Amino acid sequence: MSLRILIVDDARLARQELRTMLAQMPEAECVGEADDVPAARAAIASLRPDLVLLDIQMPSGSGFDVLDGLDPAPAVVFTTAYDQYALRAFEANALDYLVKPVAPERLRAALARAQGMALRTEAPPARGMLGADDRVFLRDGERCWFVTLGEIQRIAVDGNYARVWFRDQCVMLARSLSALESRLDPALFFRANRNTLVNLRMVRAVEPSVADGYVLTLKDGNEVEVSRRQAREFREQMAL
Repeated sequence: MSLRILIVDDARLARQELRTMLAQMPEAECVGEADDVPAARAAIASLRPDLVLLDIQMPSGSGFDVLDGLDPAPAVVFTTAYDQYALRAFEANALDYLVKPVAPERLRAALARAQGMALRTEAPPARGMLGADDRVFLRDGERCWFVTLGEIQRIAVDGNYARVWFRDQCVMLARSLSALESRLDPALFFRANRNTLVNLRMVRAVEPSVADGYVLTLKDGNEVEVSRRQAREFREQMAL
């Protein structure tokens, strides 16, 4: 399969070098370029690339600013002249981190990794809705992550925000629970009560509660209560 690639870099010569290398790689198709944060975000929205070759430091902001709030987020390989962001990039689950000048063999290896990920990714269950294998970019202050929705354990209301638990992390998003629920596959995320969405794949045990609902024990050991109002829907959704 051919990867549709967007190049984002404020330096024209850097973009040209990457485009020239990609032209020699039959597995790659450069579908566009962008030179700043707003242009990159617009190009991602319109072109829907499989992979973004993304510079980190640009006059209008950082590569992390480009990704902030995108859902689903494309696969990303950072290309930069600076090596001090490598740890932050890999904490965000970037596919690779290439220091300029980019070596063709390193770029080819990064493309192979991106192709492997694309082959494993399933299409979302419906247009505009995000499935278990879709990746989103989460940002909380200076911390950033790429997260597949299947890794998210639960999402809960916290005032005007939503807390998202995944892996061993918890981040705060400036989004309402209803807004998040509207983008999530209902076969994966269940509204257990007014305040909590739970990933049904993360449920380890189910027990009746004293309030005629259920108590769900998740794989991380936390418990979520299914309200009496939601109990019937839970039974119908989980029944054979």
